[in-house]
This record gives sequence, structure tokens and C-alpha cells, in this order.
Amino acid sequence: MKSISIKGSKRESVGKVATKALRNAGMVPCVIYGGKKVIHFSAEEKTFKNLVFTPNVYTANLDVDGEKIPAILQDIQFHPVTDRIIHVDFYQLFEDKEITMKIPVRLTGTSPGVLNGGSLRFTNRKLKVKALPSNLPDFVTADISGLKIGSKLLVSSMLNDEYTFMHPENTVVVQVRTSRNATEETEEGAEEATEEAAE
Repeated sequence: MKSISIKGSKRESVGKVATKALRNAGMVPCVIYGGKKVIHFSAEEKTFKNLVFTPNVYTANLDVDGEKIPAILQDIQFHPVTDRIIHVDFYQLFEDKEITMKIPVRLTGTSPGVLNGGSLRFTNRKLKVKALPSNLPDFVTADISGLKIGSKLLVSSMLNDEYTFMHPENTVVVQVRTSRNATEETEEGAEEATEEAAE
């Protein structure tokens, strides 16, 4: 999985006054959990842009006063009015410890059901998987080239040895339904399938 580097400094004071001063200076108070001790630090708000405002999922390479800490984004809080980032929680990663993350699903192929007038329903655009950090994928691939009208692609057809899906095997990822207006939806569905596959 791809990583994004974030550089920060440890916080000596974690009170409300100190936190407010950090935010006024364009900094975001952060916490790292999962290690031997909880680490409080702050980083520039702009450094979170590529980690937060993206459909992709990344791990974070945190550099806190020279200490390198691999982590994942666990929780983020936004200001209710301005939508500015006001707090971020990270969870520390360890090479020998499995972690659970939601991974985006990428469609590949073209569904014959869509070409024949069916309507594509992308039910689960992200799936929760559990794996060692080194085995976490950038995305999960779902091949829709075998989906006819009325067919469904289930989690059970996407199982592999590198990571475990944290969903029942009969969970529907994508399906092709019968369209009432076949002529219009044939074109729309085909375009949607092509766009999804391209993404």
C-alpha cells in the first residue's frame, strides 16, 4: 500500500488553551495510539490534504521529531462550520501485527448484462479487510466481465491468501439488475461500467 509522509512535533501541553493556539497557527493536534505509549503531536493542516481528501487509502509515515512511526488514519474530526481539520487520531502499525482497514473496490472488465440492457448496482464500493501491513492492497479488484442480467458478484469469489475479508462470504459487491427501460439504461449502464472499470 502507498504511503504519505507527515512531519510533526511532539506536544508538551495538551490542554484546551494550547490546542486552540495550535489551530490558530494552522496546526492540527494529533494522537498516535497502539504503541507502548500514547504520543501527542501536531502537524501542519496542509500536510493532511493528500491523506484525507482522496478516494484512495494510504498508510502514513509519521516523522515526529525525527522518530519514524508507520501508522494508519483511525479517526478525523472536522469543524462543523468551516470543515477545517481540528483533530486526527492515528493507529501505529507493526510488521507482525494484522490491521483492519476499509479498502476501495475497483471494477475491471465489461459486464455482458449491462451491454444487454441491465443496470449496474455497485453495492459495496469499499470492503473491510484484515492483513499484515505489508499485504494491505491499494484496492480490491472485482471482475465484472462474467456478470449477466440478474447476476451478482459475491465476496466469496474474491478470496485470496494475502488478506481476509471481514464480511460474510455471501456479501454482494456488485450486481446487474433488469432494467425497465432497456434502451436508455443500456447506454447509461455501459458507460457506468466502463467508467468504473477505468477508475
